[in-house]
Amino acid sequence: MRYVTFGEIMLRLKPPGFERFLQSPRLEATFGGAESNVAAGLAGFGLETSFITLLPTNKIGDACIAELRKHNINTSWVVRKGDRIGIYFLEQGNNQRPSSVIYDRSRSAIAGIEPGDIDWKSALNGCGWFHISGITPALSLGAAGQAAEAARTAREMGATVSCDLNFRKKLWKYGKSAPEVMRELMGYVDIAVGNEEDVQKSLGIEANVDVESGSIDIERYRILTGAVLDQFRMLKKIAVTIRTSLSADSNLWQAALNNRRDYIVSREYKIRDIIDRVGSGDAFCAGLVYGLSLLDDDREALEFAAASGCLKHSVHGDFSLATVEEVMNLVRGSGSGRIQR
Repeated sequence: MRYVTFGEIMLRLKPPGFERFLQSPRLEATFGGAESNVAAGLAGFGLETSFITLLPTNKIGDACIAELRKHNINTSWVVRKGDRIGIYFLEQGNNQRPSSVIYDRSRSAIAGIEPGDIDWKSALNGCGWFHISGITPALSLGAAGQAAEAARTAREMGATVSCDLNFRKKLWKYGKSAPEVMRELMGYVDIAVGNEEDVQKSLGIEANVDVESGSIDIERYRILTGAVLDQFRMLKKIAVTIRTSLSADSNLWQAALNNRRDYIVSREYKIRDIIDRVGSGDAFCAGLVYGLSLLDDDREALEFAAASGCLKHSVHGDFSLATVEEVMNLVRGSGSGRIQR
């Protein structure tokens, strides 16, 4: 089965270590973006994975494609068009200083996508699972339209469609609100993923979930996920990540899944000395897609996904790089960090 993701990949520029922006005259350059991160995670799990996007025909676009191919991601359906790749600047937080992100992605290649740029029936031929996020529809009216067309086509062709709701307040600038766009897109989605803010801000569903107090009521997430399933009858399952930020480098992490029959809660992980939390939600998505495709039941899939997201906190860059064996070892309780000889 072929797994396909569609969205924007960006050039990521970050000061070394925990430096502030331009504290020293250096920035580390890598690539990342929600759907490309999921593609990298799935490819790392040994699955046949394709990533679809638009990239400019220049050396940065070439380098980006080379990076994707290095991770065994098929780039056959990457369209070379437009003038620039989106950029995001990341300042890594530490202790009580939070991380900070600055976007420079206006007029990026994918924001200018138009009908006909991608032949979706051809691009999705043989696709068994299609993944998208709420970031792509936030980029532009054209990107929102193509996201919906891709999801609709994938579903019509028999693929499972998953969507990470991923709310980004800074991106919704073209005249439509997130719920206005995302609620329509959800009509084509089988599996939804998000956190409490994503659900409430992307879909306009309130459930009074407070994550700032440091004390989380897991039952609130039963209410939240149930409300989503009640409103979107085509949706089969929804999974939510549950993060308690004790500081920038110390978090509690777990997840829950509602499949209309059962409400399942994963093991909780205490993550200290975080290396890089960017992409942890995408690693969770990749783990969930893998688990729902290949493991025995939803509980196993959720535990695999939670462990996959947990491990991402230990890896620099957007991409997870974890293997199935590493994730399974953590699921089975091998989280001491002892050297494997």
